[in-house]
Amino acid sequence: MIKLVNDPQRPARPGDRRAWAGSGTRATLLAASLGFLGALLCPDPALARHAAAPVATPALSAAPGTLIRWSVPDTERCSMQRRSWPALHETCYYPVDVLHKPGLVTITRMSRGHTETARILVTPADYETQSIDLGTIPQGNPTTADERQALREERVVAKVWRRPEGPALFTLPLGEPLHPIPEARDFGANRIFNGKPAGQPHMGADYTAVLGSEVRAVEAGTVALAVDQFFSGQAVYVDHGDGLVSMYFHLSAIKVKAGDAVKKGDILGLVGSTGRSTGAHLFFGVRWHDARINPQFLFEDPAKIPAIGQEPAPHT
Repeated sequence: MIKLVNDPQRPARPGDRRAWAGSGTRATLLAASLGFLGALLCPDPALARHAAAPVATPALSAAPGTLIRWSVPDTERCSMQRRSWPALHETCYYPVDVLHKPGLVTITRMSRGHTETARILVTPADYETQSIDLGTIPQGNPTTADERQALREERVVAKVWRRPEGPALFTLPLGEPLHPIPEARDFGANRIFNGKPAGQPHMGADYTAVLGSEVRAVEAGTVALAVDQFFSGQAVYVDHGDGLVSMYFHLSAIKVKAGDAVKKGDILGLVGSTGRSTGAHLFFGVRWHDARINPQFLFEDPAKIPAIGQEPAPHT
């Protein structure tokens, strides 16, 4: 039996593959030697005006839920899968969603009118499966009314993902939501609740913590949502600009409200065990450019993130 549970999705339904919660152990990133297959035209109109030149390097492989960077001086803009965004300090970061299917993905960067393309090879996911006994809590055996409530909440959260991507209010690495921060667990795990498979993998990291511990903003931003939800419990969502949203679930108390401007280290709430949970802990997840990734990557030195055109620095 696994005691700490924090998957914020509704129960599985036939054919249900939707996921709304954001993003454990580190996923493995490997360098894969593949021939470049030719550049695709970038769908972003701003980038498409320039001829895209391929980069003569092998594709870099990435597991779902991980992150790739491309650091070149004077880089101005990045593009991936019909999304485009400004570079962050002359670096493009390409998040690979935890539900991304295996295959090659074209990425693009623009620098002073010059456009280059490269490829990421998304490898099959290799996350563990966990069977979890929730006991008799309502979230373990939701009624029809509970499921309807979860659907209403899902529609509200969907508005957070549709917020315009404003300027970045953060730098990497991010701060930590708990001090000291415990070891992260269970990102990407496939869960079976009371004998029923969940509708999606675990989209964030679990941090076991003492009940009532202070939960802090990992960077500056605006509180997009502060609400009590059926599965997530008392939850806070913070928009940090540049399409980055951080999530803090299962709180025992919320100390902010929607619309509040917060600074790095500000107290957002207290560790609890509300919602789909059987023990005090923090669920922390991130969603960047609409991709749910392992938040551990954003706590590290960015130089450790595997990069196009160079060997990744070893993780410690």
